[in-house]
Amino acid sequence: MTLAALQAFVAISDLGTFRAAAVALGYTESAISHRVRGLEGALGEALFQRPGGRAHVSLTAAGEAAYRHARRVLAAVEALGADVRGAASAAPPRVRIGAFQSAAAELLPAALGAFREARPGVEVVLSDVGETPGLLAALARGDLDVAFVLGPVADESVEAIPLVEDPVVLLARRDSALGQQREVRLGDLEDVELVGWTRRWRFQVELEEALRRHGLSPRFVYRTDDNLALQRLVAAGLGVACVGRLAAAHTVDPLLTWRSIREQVLHRTVYLCYPRHREVGGAVHALMAAVRAQVVA
Repeated sequence: MTLAALQAFVAISDLGTFRAAAVALGYTESAISHRVRGLEGALGEALFQRPGGRAHVSLTAAGEAAYRHARRVLAAVEALGADVRGAASAAPPRVRIGAFQSAAAELLPAALGAFREARPGVEVVLSDVGETPGLLAALARGDLDVAFVLGPVADESVEAIPLVEDPVVLLARRDSALGQQREVRLGDLEDVELVGWTRRWRFQVELEEALRRHGLSPRFVYRTDDNLALQRLVAAGLGVACVGRLAAAHTVDPLLTWRSIREQVLHRTVYLCYPRHREVGGAVHALMAAVRAQVVA
């Protein structure tokens, strides 16, 4: 079992064909096939279902397990090289993170504390560069090393690790009629004054479309671009808000609470993304490990 075999195996898995993997890696198709056969022989299992011809191959159950481990092995090797080169460089190591407001507030602080203990000499730069398209574009340009984005992520240039579900919930005052319910139905929001984001945010546009699909005519009376301002408006009794559960997890005012909405309004998953075809340093891998450990905990 060699690194070259693992690289060939991962490339075929990502690209779907032996031919595409051979072109991407700069080898002949027969050389790629030979490496995969050697890997399968070492593991004692078939890793691909091969339909024949030019059709795309797919991973077997054993292949799925092998893919996860192979990814980690190759990432560790990349991190080793990056760390060695970084140690020889005069520039201090740095990790650039892109995140939307609620991810930065709820998912990062504890993870950064653990990361600081493991990597005390690394500078961390946190940026809010907007929604998913802007974050993915910043990753592609090399402006960010890692980013928290809301999926689905349909970008083959990045690896997207699912972290946590972020369903839409209702933010309300504890002493309000809706705040005192154990659970809210969408029908309860008819004719209720709402506080929301401005429509430049994709989430707000999708939310309003979803509410209308459920037969509601939402009445947004206040709009803002700031999570703190939104919470303050709700705390002042000026309306209720539909937000992601991360944004409502730790409210800024004890008057506030959040309630689950029985119907699924929008499916939201937070992903941790990093560039697939660019070297990722050891510090970035350490940060991602700290984030995942915090989410699991």
